[in-house]
Amino acid sequence: MLYSGLTPAAKRAQLRADLAGGSLLRFPGAFNPLSAKLIQAKGFEGVYISGAVLAADLGLPDIGLTTLTEVAGRSQQISRMTDLPTLVDADTGFGEPMNVARTVQTLEDAGVAGLHIEDQVNPKRCGHLDGKQVVDTDTALKRIRAAVDARRDANLLIMARTDIRAVDGLDAAIDRAKALADAGADAIFPEAMGTLAEFEAIRAAVDVPILANMTEFGKSELFRVDQLEGVGINLVIFPVSLLRLAMGAAERGLDTIIAEGSLTSALPQMQTRAELYQLLDYEAYNRFDSGIFNFTLSGHDG
Repeated sequence: MLYSGLTPAAKRAQLRADLAGGSLLRFPGAFNPLSAKLIQAKGFEGVYISGAVLAADLGLPDIGLTTLTEVAGRSQQISRMTDLPTLVDADTGFGEPMNVARTVQTLEDAGVAGLHIEDQVNPKRCGHLDGKQVVDTDTALKRIRAAVDARRDANLLIMARTDIRAVDGLDAAIDRAKALADAGADAIFPEAMGTLAEFEAIRAAVDVPILANMTEFGKSELFRVDQLEGVGINLVIFPVSLLRLAMGAAERGLDTIIAEGSLTSALPQMQTRAELYQLLDYEAYNRFDSGIFNFTLSGHDG
């Protein structure tokens, strides 16, 4: 009932243990706290909080317009609703190394299990759009060192994302990944890889866990989980998938109202009231009410 019964520290420890276990972890992207509960109910290993989704939810493009306050607020709302570890997109850390340090501690306080910081220039662009620019290696490493130094819980996962593959090629991505891992990154997120062989090359270059981004309509082919696991990937995210599915369904529903005058024909595609109440655990709230507010009013004072 209400929020997760697990502390953020427990969820961070669980993520570390899961990554050490060797199996591929699947982190679908939650577009709100309710969808995070659904991800948990379906048996996934974690929840991803996408910067692109957060921006889109606000009606904005993913070009660095969101603030740390907005990201932290949404991260807390989602993280506290699930027993699963959450991994959040922290963009470029929202500024210079001191800003990165504040970002880490603010997101740590929000209850996330991990975060990733990228090497794009600020303001950034969506990782699967053309025209990206990356910072020099020294600047990228300073961001990661600042992040590692700022965390107070040693289990908070600091992941380094590099976008250099789309700018300078695979060899540059391998070199950048090695440098980021040497700077203290707990995991590497190589963005916009083109093939499984490229993922495999990054995997061979570093000893830390590797994340694969399986976003639709992007630069990467949508590899299956077993294919990614076969080349040694440790964690896969589906960042915008649930939002895209939900918005597609919403658009079709609105079109149905226009065309048919009601949503009767769309009822089979809807989550039922009973299914929603089960996901929300209404019964637990009813038990609480009956257990706590079980008094009766007498007919007189005193």
